[in-house]
Amino acid sequence: MDFNNTENITIATHPLIRHKISLLRSKNTSTNTFRTLVSEIAMLMTFEALSDLPTELVEVETPLEVCKTPMITGRKLAIVPVLRAGLGMVDGMLKLLPSARVGHIGLYRDEETHEPHSYYCKLPNPIEERLIVITDPMLATGGSAEAAIDFVKQKGGKNIKFLCIIAAPEGLERLHKAHPDVQIYVGMLDRELNENAYILPGLGDAGDRIFGTK
Repeated sequence: MDFNNTENITIATHPLIRHKISLLRSKNTSTNTFRTLVSEIAMLMTFEALSDLPTELVEVETPLEVCKTPMITGRKLAIVPVLRAGLGMVDGMLKLLPSARVGHIGLYRDEETHEPHSYYCKLPNPIEERLIVITDPMLATGGSAEAAIDFVKQKGGKNIKFLCIIAAPEGLERLHKAHPDVQIYVGMLDRELNENAYILPGLGDAGDRIFGTK
């Protein structure tokens, strides 16, 4: 599948994003540095993913005169991390979107089937009126991302974007086919999944490395 020519998939090309992901990959990167890098990458990706936010001209009085200048308008924003690793992306996003509401979706992956199971879902209301950005650093099999978007849609969410730092081709294809209406933003597309459904070359378990439980 040619992901670069797929309408709802954007793979980052910005040198800063790619550089910081390369730093993430190193097994020698400390927990503190890893956490900081995830936050910075999330902020950079959010900047690109929200380039289509609508604006309107409003009247502002500068120290010299009154002028018309653009400000963001339209739907309010909701950031919804997939627990637990998705939490690592929230801080960087809130630096750009301080007024955004934050929901949470709790999922865990069955070690044998690699399929997701839910244990928690709490979303800001009214969710149907918001632009929803779902975050998870890793898109491996695509099962957790697919399930998270399913939950949001079941609760009434309509305008949804998905942000991940690293993706495997298998998971990206699955998510694209399951939710072609969702805009997917990927920091870097990796080679493949191994027999344990870990991304190669990847960066290990993002949750363990963010929270120091590796």
